[in-house]
Amino acid sequence: MKLITRDTDYALRALCFISRSNAGKFSVTKLSKELGMPRPFLRKILQALNKQKILESTRGKVGGFILAKDPRKIFLTDIIRIFQGRLKLNECLLNKLICPDQRTCLLRKMLVKIERYVLKELDSITIASLLK
Repeated sequence: MKLITRDTDYALRALCFISRSNAGKFSVTKLSKELGMPRPFLRKILQALNKQKILESTRGKVGGFILAKDPRKIFLTDIIRIFQGRLKLNECLLNKLICPDQRTCLLRKMLVKIERYVLKELDSITIASLLK
């Protein structure tokens, strides 16, 4: 199981760079060079962040991306959900059907407890906290 995918990792690094720099708009080309990421891949990520109102974009010669939200209000779990969907550590499946022992399974109860703890911890991480 991979907690953070490449898309999420690239999005976090781009958001941290934009937050840290605080130097106006950043084009995809500039961000790609600064961060060492493939331009088409980064562009797709930035567009997804723009669509979710994490970033704002303007087109044209002097266009680019800027933060649309305060870095203290952009949570790691928000970015994970955008690129990976709902974070689920515990999904009991048996032949593509929900497990019939779901209510009585002791392992599931322990995993649910761990999942709640992990999600609570992840919910406390913001872009601003990653800049420290």
